[in-house]
Amino acid sequence: MNLELSGKIAMVAAASKGIGLAVAKMLSEEGCLVSICSRSPESVATATALVPNSRGYTCDVSKAADLVRWHEETVNDLGAPAILITNTGGPPAGSLDQMTDEQWQSGFDSTLMNVVRLVRLVAPDMKSAGWGRIVHITSLAAKEPSRLLPISSTLRAGLMALTRLQATDLAPFGVTVNSVLPGHTMTDRQVHLAEIIAERDGISPQEALKRQAQTNPMGRIGEPEEIAAAALFLCSARSSFITGVNLLVDGGSVKSPA
Repeated sequence: MNLELSGKIAMVAAASKGIGLAVAKMLSEEGCLVSICSRSPESVATATALVPNSRGYTCDVSKAADLVRWHEETVNDLGAPAILITNTGGPPAGSLDQMTDEQWQSGFDSTLMNVVRLVRLVAPDMKSAGWGRIVHITSLAAKEPSRLLPISSTLRAGLMALTRLQATDLAPFGVTVNSVLPGHTMTDRQVHLAEIIAERDGISPQEALKRQAQTNPMGRIGEPEEIAAAALFLCSARSSFITGVNLLVDGGSVKSPA
């Protein structure tokens, strides 16, 4: 299938590893020019070496000024983006009563406000062009709250509503907005959560990962590339009548039909 992405300019947030890196690679393979960001200059350099036709920028997505600078430099170096992938590391994990005001505020800035700010930056050029694809990488915690992830569960549920609002506002201009909700996926975040569970339950991280895999109908944890493939399709010309969708890519973990 020709996804008709050759020559498109894409911004991919937090793309130095995990799902973000997998999305950046797939967009590059489809002929996109890819702008990627990470908080670490070293991580940016490593990622750009792995993603052909990419430019890397140091950016903390929780900081409004960094996002403005990343967007401006992308436009100056590559041109106005036609594709935006929002993505970020998850907020702190722990029980609800452990979360501080500072952690809630940090999670708000890095998980929700970065999406508001990035869409605000890219939308004018997409509207003028009459074409755009925006995909938010979020989490199954949006639909199935986790006691271990109270901040993420709360904010990502709000992000589902934001996705629908952005989709409605931008649909008349040929711009689609969708979210991908990954299930448990083999990333650094998944390993970190396994370490927390292992310490809590007195088991090894490997056992914690094995138990998590056994809760999935497919009997395994997902791979970043499986999440990236769904995001890639939503970026394509072939997905032109899909907008406002919060798509679970979780191997059937979430049982609710809603």
